[in-house]
Amino acid sequence: MIPKNTICLWYDEAALEAATFYAATFPDSSVGRVMRAPGDFPSGRHGDVLTVEFTVLGIPCVGLNGGPAFRHSEAFSFQVATDDQAETDRYWDAIVGNGGEESDCGWCRDRWGVSWQITPRALLEAIIDPDPAAARRAFDAMMTMRRIDIAAIEAARRG
Repeated sequence: MIPKNTICLWYDEAALEAATFYAATFPDSSVGRVMRAPGDFPSGRHGDVLTVEFTVLGIPCVGLNGGPAFRHSEAFSFQVATDDQAETDRYWDAIVGNGGEESDCGWCRDRWGVSWQITPRALLEAIIDPDPAAARRAFDAMMTMRRIDIAAIEAARRG
């Protein structure tokens, strides 16, 4: 069944590789139908991968091998809520360790340029703490981090 709404991500000839990585890295993720060119076309050949249907953490996506014309930006990101430091580290290390790069405040970018927010639930809870001073301390601590350190966030929240 084709979903009513699907996220389409543009890749430069690496949609299948990216989808395979996501499926191997995140639970409730998989690679579905791969559409290949039925004949030669101006920028490709018969059999080239055109699109890949895949799911990331239950979200239906399609990867389009559209070429180098458009790049990913932080204007779109997957935000992954993690339950503990081990899960946070596992996803962070998978993305950054596979040719990706770190950014600030729990953001990183995979080797294909897709942005990810690896966000511990403890951080989200801390920055909405009903005590404004505790929320501010947690927020200020987050602003100094790349990968989120849950113990440091909790310590800052406590003061």
